[in-house]
Amino acid sequence: MTDLEIYLRNAEPEAIAEWLEAHLDGLAFPLPTQGRMLKGSGQYRGQPVNLSLYPEAAGKQFHCLVMEGESLPWQSDLDCARSAWRALDKEVRCSPGGWAEGDPVEENQWWKLDQHGEKLITWSS
Repeated sequence: MTDLEIYLRNAEPEAIAEWLEAHLDGLAFPLPTQGRMLKGSGQYRGQPVNLSLYPEAAGKQFHCLVMEGESLPWQSDLDCARSAWRALDKEVRCSPGGWAEGDPVEENQWWKLDQHGEKLITWSS
């Protein structure tokens, strides 16, 4: 199973759902909430895709979107982030790969996509 994870700054869940609807078939998002997390689902190339949206996941300004499935519309977090940036015109961040939970923040690099372009940053930037 493949997973993609991106962080969307100040993006409305409705706008995120519209963006996802353009890439997934049979989108059901959001489904009833479990706490504050929104769960959803869709299909890509006939394969199921599970969606989770975690509001206020990082500093209360970012929503974390996680997609899981055997087949996804994008090959990497960065490809997904680029698509989200073009569709939503909101800052998007994602890991460049190789990061694991518990890694020190000081060494943690992230892609930041916004109106100024794409650049590697530490999360606090």
